[in-house]
Amino acid sequence: MTTINVVIVIFIGLAGGLAVGSGFVAFLTVFGIIPRLTQLTKTMKMVRFYEWSVVLGAVFGTVATLWDPVLLITPYLLFPIGLASGVFVGMVAAALTEVLNVLPILAKRIGIDGQIAILLMAIVFGKILGSLFQWVYFVNK
Repeated sequence: MTTINVVIVIFIGLAGGLAVGSGFVAFLTVFGIIPRLTQLTKTMKMVRFYEWSVVLGAVFGTVATLWDPVLLITPYLLFPIGLASGVFVGMVAAALTEVLNVLPILAKRIGIDGQIAILLMAIVFGKILGSLFQWVYFVNK
């Protein structure tokens, strides 16, 4: 790899990191995730700890993706970790759709105004089937 290629890869990596980091900060700021979390847990005095935990979690996650660590833990411990990660991602997606009122607008557009529970179950089952398909087809080969 030539020097110019290395410089281009570094530039693209930094640009992508800045874009994703800016989006993450905008997400937390615009939706007020941390202040809302401190209100719900009645721990408003600990807002600095919440902020630093988010920053350190983002840095740790970035370092972990760059180094590709090998965790020598039992598969039985990986199941709850994976389950908790999936629940977290699902809850963030659900919170985002709730904040933006996506589901009521979608239900109205497709003509099932009074049946949002059916729409939610369709989304849940679609996510489950899509995840199972991805696991069986791509991972388990």
